[in-house]
Amino acid sequence: MQKKKKKPQLIRISCTKPNLSHEKIKLVSINKMAENTSNPATATTAAEAVTTIVAAVQEEMKPPQEASKEAPIVTADKTRPVRIIVGSMAILTFLLSLPVLASVIWLLYMKGYDCEGLLRLPKLQTGIGVALLFVFLISNLVVFLRAKVHALGLLVVMVPLILMLTMGLALVGDYKDESKAVIGSPTWLKNKVYNDNNWNYIKSCIYDSRTCDDLAARSLSLEQYDFSARKLSPVEFGCCRPPVICEMDYVNATYWRRNDHLGAGSDEDCDTWQNDEDVLCYDCMACKDGFLKVVRNKWWRLGLFLVLMSLLLIAAHLLLFIATVWERLGGM
Repeated sequence: MQKKKKKPQLIRISCTKPNLSHEKIKLVSINKMAENTSNPATATTAAEAVTTIVAAVQEEMKPPQEASKEAPIVTADKTRPVRIIVGSMAILTFLLSLPVLASVIWLLYMKGYDCEGLLRLPKLQTGIGVALLFVFLISNLVVFLRAKVHALGLLVVMVPLILMLTMGLALVGDYKDESKAVIGSPTWLKNKVYNDNNWNYIKSCIYDSRTCDDLAARSLSLEQYDFSARKLSPVEFGCCRPPVICEMDYVNATYWRRNDHLGAGSDEDCDTWQNDEDVLCYDCMACKDGFLKVVRNKWWRLGLFLVLMSLLLIAAHLLLFIATVWERLGGM
């Protein structure tokens, strides 16, 4: 009698994945002929099939840990250039703020030019120094907190920088008529210096500073050619000697002999000049122009510095803001 063939049996292989909320079950259907057959080759083939299927199922059910680890690596490589740009812009912005701090020290500790106090300029100098210190602190605070308050920080730092730019333009004299009310602007300085009441105090201050006496003491041994070739300050040139147009003969730095047939009286300052050490050319327009030139050059240079630094810091903070936003978006 022939033996009855048994029906194929199902082997249920359960593959579970740790830390998952459900189980994945894989049903594998094979012919289990090895146990109930006399053919050893068939049993071996069935065992190999089972081993292959189990390995395939386990590989398929393995959690995709390697894939999840590779994604952050790609993202990190993508955002690394952006982080380098942001860091570079932050360092550049900090370096640009250092001249502002240096100007604060210069303004707060530098002695004002003689007689500037009569025009209230030392108070303006102190006020600008304190304001620039505030700009320095705000600028670096925004750089330090750029990741948290990048948009708000940009708005906060732009307000003092725009005020700094406006003040610099006024000191340079860019606003013309509008700068009359700005203390330290060229128009304001000219109106103050040429005012007769103010000038009476200024010329007394110049006299008390002994500027002309010092010039005379340094020039005792000089001949006319040597004295003419010597470089004088604007105040010394305008207040301590007659204008060149008067064509007077040199005796010493504060004493000049009139030469009537060589153009004396061709300028009002020629008639104003006197060889008296208490008078000299203190009432000359040349003396006013010399004092105005000294004071105006100082404040013009300060205004130019404010304009350049404000523009550089505005550009640096705008670029830093753009780079920070780009970094937050993942370098897209």
